[in-house]
Amino acid sequence: MKISGWKEKLLSAGGKEILLKSVVQAIPTYAMSVFKIPKKICKGIIDAMSHFWWGDEDNQKRMHWMAWWKMCVPKDQGGMGFRDIHCFNLALLAKQAWRLLDNLDSLCATILRAKYFPDGD
Repeated sequence: MKISGWKEKLLSAGGKEILLKSVVQAIPTYAMSVFKIPKKICKGIIDAMSHFWWGDEDNQKRMHWMAWWKMCVPKDQGGMGFRDIHCFNLALLAKQAWRLLDNLDSLCATILRAKYFPDGD
């Protein structure tokens, strides 16, 4: 992930928050709605976001004053409202599964049913 080139020192905390939420968390959304992303890749995305948030550099790590899972707590409960990438991936996949189960006449459900269950349900 190429967020290290962004000038995080020039951004306020609010600017960093908007940048992470609108760009970094939105980029893998389509892929996550179709594929189950391995936990290692999800951790890599979270690590890159954490390093950007706290202002880490390649040669110097800064103090992370709060655990990242606490940053993922919703704002109204005292967190920052960042997404847990792995949980978001599972939620998007569950949404696709629900669409297949709820709308049996959709094109996707018809194709999958014909391919995997040619003799019945």
